Amino acid sequence: MNGLSKGMPRALLEKAWLGSFLAAAAVWAAAMIYSGGQGGGQMLGAALSFSTFFVIVGIGQMLIIATGPGNVDLSIPGTIALAGAIAMKVMDGEDSLIVVGLAASLAAGAAVGAANYGLIRVLRIPPIIATLSSNLLVQSTAIAYGRGLRVKPPPAFADFTTATVFGVPVLALCAVVFAAVMAVVLARTVFGRSVLAIGQNMRAAWLAGVAVDRTRLLTYTLSGLFAGLCGALLAGFSGGSSLDMGMEYLLASIAVVVIGGTSVAGGKANVPGIWGAALFLFLLLTMLNTFGAGAGVRLVMTGLIIIAVITMAGGDKPAR
Repeated sequence: MNGLSKGMPRALLEKAWLGSFLAAAAVWAAAMIYSGGQGGGQMLGAALSFSTFFVIVGIGQMLIIATGPGNVDLSIPGTIALAGAIAMKVMDGEDSLIVVGLAASLAAGAAVGAANYGLIRVLRIPPIIATLSSNLLVQSTAIAYGRGLRVKPPPAFADFTTATVFGVPVLALCAVVFAAVMAVVLARTVFGRSVLAIGQNMRAAWLAGVAVDRTRLLTYTLSGLFAGLCGALLAGFSGGSSLDMGMEYLLASIAVVVIGGTSVAGGKANVPGIWGAALFLFLLLTMLNTFGAGAGVRLVMTGLIIIAVITMAGGDKPAR
């Protein structure tokens, strides 16, 4: 019995996703204490709504980070802005054009992701430099394309992105299903196992017959596609697109992956942890807003949390 009781805490601690949910609960409790217990339900509802967007882009970022050190997608903010502008312009406020607008935004995101890997593979540019440069180009394209754009989302699309069921946002429920599907993909499919194998040892994966280039291309393409989906949904949720609506997702997309338990050394991914990390991050930023902290303080806090998590997980390295 003693051995079992000692083993249970260790087993819980080994589940990285649990830590992110516990941290989110602790921040929510602190906010409730500070506010005297007022607005707890509204805060959770807002956390679920906005965490949905963090989860969508976080899963795409997770796929890339899991393929090994140095792999990251910094083009997500520009992709979100461009996809949102494209979705709103193609939909043009008409319910009949929702599917066409979504398809256009997804195609734009996927194209950006594929182009990112083209820069990395063909021109041998490091992923950080390639995707950061791509972000500037895509953001400039979004500015040129969306300048003066004041198109509201179609009524049916706006209603869907803001709808709730028993107080739970419909988008959050869809994101839970999406995360569950991606967890199965990672654990049960050839693609998922290939991603983790590449992150553990790229050369060994290649010698074992893994299609390394094709798998990495797919991870970057999926990251862009998910950012495009996020851009379209965010534009519908916000009542229209804006050129800076993707800016906060540059650091946040990395933060939710790292805090959620995915190893920056590669070879390890954690889908449930992204949800916990997204809730934690939003609740933390909300609490800082309540305390009157500015945008600079919020960014510094997010950066410090990422550094702390990476430092604490420093010994967690993939097998070589």
